[in-house]
Amino acid sequence: MSRATAAPVTATLPDPALLGLSVALVLIGLVAISSASIEYAEINYNSTSFHAVRHLIYMAAALVAALVVYRIPLEFWEETGWVWLFVALAMLILVLIPGIGREVNGSQRWLPLGPFTLQPSEFAKLAMIIYLAGYMVRREHEVRNQWQGFIKPMAVLFAATLLLMVEPDFGATVIVAGSAFGMLFLAGVKLGHFLLVLAGALAALLVLVVSEPYRVQRLTAYTDPWADPYDTGFQLTQSLIAFGRGEWFGVGLGNSVQKLFYLPEAHTDFVFSIWAEETGFIGALVLILLYAALIGRILWTGRAAQLASYPFGAYLCYGVALVFSGQAFVNMGVSSGLLPTKGLTLPFVSYGGTSLIVSCVMLALILRVGQQVRGQGGRREQ
Repeated sequence: MSRATAAPVTATLPDPALLGLSVALVLIGLVAISSASIEYAEINYNSTSFHAVRHLIYMAAALVAALVVYRIPLEFWEETGWVWLFVALAMLILVLIPGIGREVNGSQRWLPLGPFTLQPSEFAKLAMIIYLAGYMVRREHEVRNQWQGFIKPMAVLFAATLLLMVEPDFGATVIVAGSAFGMLFLAGVKLGHFLLVLAGALAALLVLVVSEPYRVQRLTAYTDPWADPYDTGFQLTQSLIAFGRGEWFGVGLGNSVQKLFYLPEAHTDFVFSIWAEETGFIGALVLILLYAALIGRILWTGRAAQLASYPFGAYLCYGVALVFSGQAFVNMGVSSGLLPTKGLTLPFVSYGGTSLIVSCVMLALILRVGQQVRGQGGRREQ
């Protein structure tokens, strides 16, 4: 078989490395959630497999969504980015309306859909990436050379982050803003413009932190959680105990003690702590290396798209890599005491239907970028 004939066949196949890494993370997530939620599910839902079964349903929905997105040409997303941004902003407004949005632990972040819930902030991350990627292609000259090219997406970002802070969802605000700034920086904005706006954003972030007493308490508690281990430092101290119990090889899957209502949110925000307790330093290191390899492969795909003169695909890859790396770093950093306590899911691993579906859709977009770039290469070789 000639090279020209074989190229189109291989071009239609997804990147096996990227696909394998994501499947490994999803399967680890299923195992970790099934183990971490057993006692919680039994007490609250009278079924030890309640969360595991629901997570399987989320996995099926995520697979269907990813397959649909993978089959859609990227030109569709490039042309309709503003539509998804509008939908995301509308959902962020809708969730704030009393009687529509569901409030949990003082935050109104969820839209009830029968027995399930939808978290608009997760969809907002995806919509912002798609919109910015398309905007930076259409307005490349403005973005790189003129103030208005930089200020326009900043205005959109301000609207999104303002709605997120009203919920409030400080973690999602940081990820959305950080990813947007990262994408604009990689698009080649003038360094002076970038640093000036970044300084303003950091100042606003500082004001937001000190404006709420509970955020100040979280910040001070993280610096010395043992000073108040039964109140402000409770979550972090219990998480650190989980890490300590895990030692090198862990206590074994299902044998965690900290998930027995010592560590709150054991199957969501602190699932990494339970994973480290049950699989030890080795298991935690394997998970970290999987994320590093996944993000590295996404960046490699973005670089390939850039070299193939496909900037929209490149910006998509960079945006998704920033979201995944940011969330993984924050989640693991919070669990290990490196960062102040903040609720953020661990992509592919934490329990949460919206997070899993959006993460898989993001991955499908990256797989599609790789497929289209290889397809262009195959046609050029012919």
